[in-house]
Amino acid sequence: MSIIIIEDEKPSARRLQRMLTELQMEAETMLHSVEESIDWFQNNEHPDLIFLDIQLSDGLSFEIFETIDINSAVIFTTAYDEYALQAFKLNSIDYLLKPIDEDDLTRAVSKYKERIPEQQSVTLDFNDIKKLLVNPIEREYKKRFSVKVGQHLKLINIDDIECFYSENKGTYAYTSEGRNYLLDTTLEQLEDELEPHKFFRISRKFYVNVNAIKDMVSYTNSRLQIKLNTFNEQDIIVARERVKEFKDWLA
Repeated sequence: MSIIIIEDEKPSARRLQRMLTELQMEAETMLHSVEESIDWFQNNEHPDLIFLDIQLSDGLSFEIFETIDINSAVIFTTAYDEYALQAFKLNSIDYLLKPIDEDDLTRAVSKYKERIPEQQSVTLDFNDIKKLLVNPIEREYKKRFSVKVGQHLKLINIDDIECFYSENKGTYAYTSEGRNYLLDTTLEQLEDELEPHKFFRISRKFYVNVNAIKDMVSYTNSRLQIKLNTFNEQDIIVARERVKEFKDWLA
């Protein structure tokens, strides 16, 4: 099986390559831009499988398909939420949300192996995709959450929530009053409900509110530690694969 990785962040590409090696899959070729990818596809036999990041340093990776007819299965690696990914149809096997989880990668690879994809060109509705990814359409985001407190229901304003986090298979909202509330949802489901300019998923465990950030400190392995106004129950660490995007989000 021939595999390539198209990812502009070289540390992320190398990490994915190592994860694939552990699954006895070799990705010897790694491409890092739209221009480099187009040149490679014009001069090489197309692979069986592509791990494709949506946002590259010089544009959206979909631009590659606008130039080249590619007959490969695709697994997307992306920080975009499921809502955006539903905007297009193609011979994609799966998508993986960053930072990539080993179990998710294993499931995606297994799905690919079971399918044995037919060789067919990728078809994309570029206008719809770019509308969502470059100029997102107007969407309604959560303004409040209702939580159960004893026999009562309490409304929590979204602006009063410093962070959302997962623990022991539960999802919690932590408020500026210093209280935790168990929610009837998951962090994955929250991705469609939170205002992206206000909340950022720094890891598979935490969403943070930009207005609640008190301090940011360098941490081991090129990571960042976030200090919130009142939350101090555990360390909040930005995953190494998300540090660059997090800094861009703050700008």
